[in-house]
Amino acid sequence: QVPLVESGGGLVQAGGSLSLSCAASGRTVSSHRMGWFRQAPGKEREFVAAISLSGGTTYYADSVKGRFTISRDNAKNTVSLQMNSLKPEDTAVYYCAADIKYCVGRRCYVGELSYDYWGQGTQVTVSS
Repeated sequence: QVPLVESGGGLVQAGGSLSLSCAASGRTVSSHRMGWFRQAPGKEREFVAAISLSGGTTYYADSVKGRFTISRDNAKNTVSLQMNSLKPEDTAVYYCAADIKYCVGRRCYVGELSYDYWGQGTQVTVSS
């Protein structure tokens, strides 16, 4: 198991910023592909952003590109998601995900099935 714990969610006005953090215990994030997903009420969970083991490659959903930034700090065993220019449609529960299996290419990062380990989620609410 790779327990993942998200933090940093909350309520913010449209146009504001939040920074989410995902902390892992028991394993090191440096050996895992890491991703963020979100699920809005009544909708399916969707891909938000992902980062490679080294941090050298990142992927973003079109809806957040240019506004969100994913990063990792392997020394602190954490992955972060900086969210700027937030919109009401960004309101959702945000989940951190991790996987250790070797996999190359975008498909390895954007699909839920590419990840074996998940956090419990943190609520982000953006008011208009």
